[in-house]
Amino acid sequence: MRSVATTVNRLLLGLLGLVLLVLGGSVLAVGLGAPAPSWWIHQGRDDVLLGAGERTRWRDSGWWWPVVIAVLAVLLLLALWWLAAVLRRHRLTEVLVDTGDGEGAHLRGRALEDALETETAGLDGVARAHVRLTGRRTAPKTRVRLLLEPDADPGTALRDLTDRPLDHARESAGLAALPAEVRLRGVRHHAERVS
Repeated sequence: MRSVATTVNRLLLGLLGLVLLVLGGSVLAVGLGAPAPSWWIHQGRDDVLLGAGERTRWRDSGWWWPVVIAVLAVLLLLALWWLAAVLRRHRLTEVLVDTGDGEGAHLRGRALEDALETETAGLDGVARAHVRLTGRRTAPKTRVRLLLEPDADPGTALRDLTDRPLDHARESAGLAALPAEVRLRGVRHHAERVS
């Protein structure tokens, strides 16, 4: 779901940027003296964006201003929704640990991420690990990126990650399950010279 939102976000920003670039570039070109096409809204250097006739054409129509205000309000709400979606934090700040007394305890998400990273980086064949917690505080999920040594077996590294660090984190936080999305990548290295 996150990749779909990222793709839509990039597509909309790209289209908006392209439209603004074309419009701004054409207004600049006409303003600098380039000939304007017959369909273009500006006809020369001294032409204004909205003339007096264009500004007052719909003034007497009762439907005009409510429609303009409604369209602008919808555009404003869509822009605010998009901004909130872009700025929303996707990292889990705390995990709720069930202590059995009905109160519960709060475990800092960053502390659990650091513990997972440290234990994962110590596994055989792992050069570097990056862990991020997502999801809800009662049902966290992990995203793990592993940078593997050139001679590491991906299957073994994945099995070791599941059996040790993820299992330890799940047990220490008292969670029934700790789903993980793991991405493996190998260290770039030069071919060894054989003599």
